[in-house]
Parts: sequence; C-alpha cells; structure tokens
Amino acid sequence: MLTISADQFLLDDKPFRILSGAIHYFRVVPEYWRDRLEKARAFGLNTIETYVAWNLHEPRPGEFRFDGGLDLVRFIQTAADLGLKVIVRPGPYICSEWDFGGLPAWLLKDPSLQVRCMYPPYLEAMDRFLDALLPRLVRLQISHGGPIIAMQVENEYGGFGNDRAYLEYLANGLRRRGVDALLFTSDGPRDKDQQGGSLPGVYKTVNFAYGAGQALEKQRQYQPEGPRMATEFWTGWFDHWGDRHHHSAGHLPIQAVHWTYRSILSAGASVNLYMFHGGTSFGFMNGANTEDGRYQADVSSYDYGAPLDEAGDLTPKFHALRKVLRSQVPNLPEFPLPKPSRKAAYGRVQLDRSASLFGSLDSLSHRQVRPAPEPMEAFDQDYGFILYRTQVSGPRPRARLEIHDLHDRAQVFLDGHPAGVLEREFPGRTLYLSIPAQGARLDILVENMGRVNFGPDLMDRKGITRGVSLGGQLLFGWEIFPLPLDTLEAIQFTTVESTVGPAFFRGSFQVEDPADTFLALPGWTKGVAWLNGVNLGRFWRRGPQHSLYVPAPLIRKGENELIVLELHSAGKPVVEFIDHPKLDR
Repeated sequence: MLTISADQFLLDDKPFRILSGAIHYFRVVPEYWRDRLEKARAFGLNTIETYVAWNLHEPRPGEFRFDGGLDLVRFIQTAADLGLKVIVRPGPYICSEWDFGGLPAWLLKDPSLQVRCMYPPYLEAMDRFLDALLPRLVRLQISHGGPIIAMQVENEYGGFGNDRAYLEYLANGLRRRGVDALLFTSDGPRDKDQQGGSLPGVYKTVNFAYGAGQALEKQRQYQPEGPRMATEFWTGWFDHWGDRHHHSAGHLPIQAVHWTYRSILSAGASVNLYMFHGGTSFGFMNGANTEDGRYQADVSSYDYGAPLDEAGDLTPKFHALRKVLRSQVPNLPEFPLPKPSRKAAYGRVQLDRSASLFGSLDSLSHRQVRPAPEPMEAFDQDYGFILYRTQVSGPRPRARLEIHDLHDRAQVFLDGHPAGVLEREFPGRTLYLSIPAQGARLDILVENMGRVNFGPDLMDRKGITRGVSLGGQLLFGWEIFPLPLDTLEAIQFTTVESTVGPAFFRGSFQVEDPADTFLALPGWTKGVAWLNGVNLGRFWRRGPQHSLYVPAPLIRKGENELIVLELHSAGKPVVEFIDHPKLDR
C-alpha cells in the first residue's frame, strides 16, 4: 500500500518517491502503448498517470466500451509488466483539453443540467459510470497485487466550484466501491482553488508550470503534513487554432522547464510530468476554452511540446529533463532508449471521386422539422455538424443576419451559394443578406468545434442554441439535418467536377510496408480527414497545425482509402503524405 508517514510516501512500508509521467491511453493507438511506456521507464520514471475519458467509455447512456483502444485494464497491465506503478484519475471530469472535459455530451440533452455538483440526474449518470469502471480498477490496486497506487477525487475542482457535499459524495463512492488506494485531490496554487477543490482527510496536491517554491509552499499551507507533490508539472502547453504552436512560440521553453523540474526535485518533492507524452485527440475529441469571453477551439494534435512528441519520438526536452532527473535522484535503473518509429513519405495522392455534402443529406442524416432551431443535443447528436434550412420570403433589402448564441462556426448559403461565415470566436463580425422577390432558401451549416473543457462555461451545447433573425425578425419553420459523420459508408461518390465545398473527396493509395506518416493538405482550406474509416482530426489553413499524424497501425498493407471533407474549397484534389509534422504557421 502507498501510505504517508511524516513528509514522505511509504510503499509497502519503504520510502517511495513518485517520479511519474502522464500518458493518456485514449490518445495513443494501443499498438504503441508499450513503446511509450518503455520510453517512460528509460527516462527514469517509476509511475505512469492517466485520466479516464468517460465520454469514450459510455458513448450512449448505459452502453459501455472497454475494448480495443479503450482497454484500460490492458494499458495498466502493460505498465505493470514493465515494473511501473500507476496513478489513475477516473474523473468523472478530466479537463485535459478534451471535449466537455471528458463528460459525455448526451448529458446536455437535459435542459436543466448542472454538472459537478449534487444535481441528482448528474449523480445518477456518474454513479452508473463508476459502477461499470471501478470493478475493473479495484482488482488492479496494489493491495490486490496490481500497480495502482493512488486515485484522484475529481479533477482541479477548485477551478470550477465549491460543492463540498459533491466531493464528499464522490470520495465516499470510491471507497464504497472498493478503492483502498491513496485518494488525493489536485488543484492550482491559488487559495480559492485549494479551498474549493480539497477535502478534509484527503491528500492535497498542487498543479503548476512555474514558481515551484511558491506552489509547493501553497500546498504545504493546505496540507501541513505529508510529502510535497506536483500532480501536474506542465512540461508544455496546448494549441488553439489561430495561435502559434506553443513549443515553437517559446512557451515553456526547455530552459524554464529544466530549471523548474530541478527545483521540484531538489526540494525532495514527488512529481508527475504533465504531459510526458501528449498524443493525439483523434476524431472530434478536442476541447476548447473561453478566456475573457472569447471562445478558442483546440487543434487535434496534443503534441504539447512534451518530452515525447506526438509521434512518440524523443525530443530535446526529453534528454534535458532526463539529465536533470538522474542528477537529482541517484541510482535510477538504466534501460536502453527505444529507437524512433519508422517514418515514411508516401507522397501525393489524387482524390478522384467526390460527393456534395448537400447532395448527400439523405445518406448522412434524417431530416427533423422544428418551429425554431434547436441544438445538436436535442437530437441525441454529440459531435460533428448540423444543417439548419428554412425558406425566407422576398423581396427583402440588405438586412443583418443574426445567429443568436452560435456554437461554434456557421457557413451561410442562399439558394446553395456561399453567403458568408459567422464564428463564435469573433462575435463582433456581421453578415448582411439581400433576399430576391421570389424568396430564397437559407442554409446554415454549423460545425461543433469542440466543447469547452475548463471553467464555468462547461454547459456548452452545440449548433444554434437560441434562434436566427434577419433584419430583427425571428425566422421560424426549420428543417434540421444532424450530421454526426460517424460513418460515411452510404455516400455515393462520382468523378470530381469541382473542388468547391462543402464536399467529400475520396481517393486510394497503395502501401506495401506501413510506417508512421503525416497527412498534409496544401491548398485545402478547412475540414476533416478519415483514413480507412478512422477520423484523423481537423485541418484548417489558419494553423498552427498543418499536418495530421497517422500512426502505422491505421494503415493497411495494400489499398488504403482516404476521405476528406472540404468545407470551402481546395486548389486541387490532391493531398500529400510526408515523413515529418508541420505544427506551426
């Protein structure tokens, strides 16, 4: 058992210092779990930390998945096979720049929803998830001969709320379900965070990037006894669309991370590197933030500027921090450094078939009729796009189109022709329409760019959440087409005649020896890419991400199918597979 004695941890009654790194199993293809864990061991770590993504494990209420890339037990057992201990942060909320902080989007169908508090329907759903999850983890605790030494109660709760009864309910629920490992909380080094996120009798830790001395002293203020620990020492940062890649922009450069890591270790503290390896937010799983009221969506890459890059290769930060660790902690076991994964540049691929999105509505969606626009969640839709269609009478002179409470990005069409774009990120932008005498069909295609994952704006329903007005008059009588795009098999493709979107483009290419690669889309504007049915993520000309990581296990030996949804236009229907990432403007 991991216990606390004076100012140190004891593992089976022997002093133990947690030297940990974060790797999220759900951001790494399972074929690469062992490789990433071996690199953590070679770095000098003795522990691996991971979140648990509720929204992946319970995609619909009462339907659970713990197979394939969601086989959490296999991930933990792989760590154990390598001699690594494990810290699990089961949520139910995880933040992690992950859609809705890992909470399932179907919760948002409840118009009265309150999360992370004593709201009974939320507690009922949370309990159902924990009932399914925890029996798998309890038997992997160190008390049962497994590697799990600690579990977290919630996550950075002080950055959200102060419902002490909720935290107690959750902690008691973990214990009642058989968790006997050390329980802990982790919050930022601010008084309000530590006050709101902690519980009496539960070990309190701290998260930070700079100022190790002050942060650890704040922990000591709220945790007078016990070892000092940084549950999240941030080795880098995440990227928003339109920003520079944080690593190349100099955010948390090697020198600063190096110095802070040395300060933590020299203070004798335990530490978890967040992230040790970030991986990829495949599909529509990226989150978003709101800062000073501005919405900012995260890119698909979770490279994070971490010691292991998105493809799992060693970075200069790996070598610098490994040197610090081994200078501060003597007698760490030596393991050989695994070689980088093989990369391949498969070259240009012609996408010679296409299908209009509007022409594919019958294949991709089921038409809904409503008097006013409603958000995705009202139609049991979690991710993707949603199309709103209505007929507007004419003539009408130039008038302002307003989408009230748009979440998140809308392309507007009149009689099928592009009329403009409105974005939640830039609420001050305006769009004016003129309607001819015979009237016009108004289409509004809304993209869910990712739900807010941190702070007070978590209840982030997607689509048009209030209404649409033209010249101050609300428009009623809508056809609505949910477009989750979870399968594209029914699309009927024909020969490419135009590269103007919204449209799907399909092509195939042959591979004899699969290797890691990166999909680049020069000349394309914005959209989503699927390889062999797997959603690789989003692309957008504005950057900073200009390539999508493709791990070798997603590539077939022989023929491979690539489908790209282009929302605007592409110069040529050609993509390129290259052997290196492009993560900056």
